[in-house]
Amino acid sequence: MPDLNFYDMVYQVVRLIPQGRVTSYGAIASYLGTRGSSRMVGYAMQACGNANPPVPAHRVVNRQGLLTAKFHFGGDLMAQLLESEGVKVKDDQVQNFKKVFWDPAIELEL
Repeated sequence: MPDLNFYDMVYQVVRLIPQGRVTSYGAIASYLGTRGSSRMVGYAMQACGNANPPVPAHRVVNRQGLLTAKFHFGGDLMAQLLESEGVKVKDDQVQNFKKVFWDPAIELEL
């Protein structure tokens, strides 16, 4: 992905997550060859509000399937967005996490 900064590369990956699936900050970082930079992926998600085309940041959760970024969406919006796509959420935890997990290293070819 030449001529793109880290945030742009993150956004490209997140835009590929299908509806009804989620991935983790760490999975994105690993896919981009920056294992250990999951916090930077989180910062990118915080900054994506005005990105064009839009970035479905609600599909990115922590490695256990917790909606750790929900406060950035305000209230229960993150859970509502996921549930509208068929992802079950209970107590800020993605249910059937392994089943709905989308790993870019497997789903996308480098």
